[in-house]
Amino acid sequence: QVQLVESGGRLVRAGGSLRLSCAASGNYFSTYAMGWFRQAPGKEREFVATIDWTGGGTDYADSVKGRFTISRDNAKNTVYLEMNSLKPEDTAVYYCARARSGQASTSRFSYNYWGQGTQVTVSS
Repeated sequence: QVQLVESGGRLVRAGGSLRLSCAASGNYFSTYAMGWFRQAPGKEREFVATIDWTGGGTDYADSVKGRFTISRDNAKNTVYLEMNSLKPEDTAVYYCARARSGQASTSRFSYNYWGQGTQVTVSS
């Protein structure tokens, strides 16, 4: 059984930085792509960032390009989301997800395991 546990979310001021972590249980973590999504109140869950199984392929939502960086440590079964220059519109619950394959994907339908989420609140 795969479990994903996010951490690192908190209240931060606009312009600040945070690093989210997602620890994965289960085998073969290094063979699957991983992704970060977020959901703000009253809005649909949206794609934020994805990384392929090698760590060499990444993609980002336009709204976070140049500010967020996704990375992974396969030895620790952990994926990270480094968030800089945070804006109030980044406020959301952030979810980590494991893809069905090693290929990075921006579609939430490509992911079959999800964490419980971690709250990020950016004050103006």
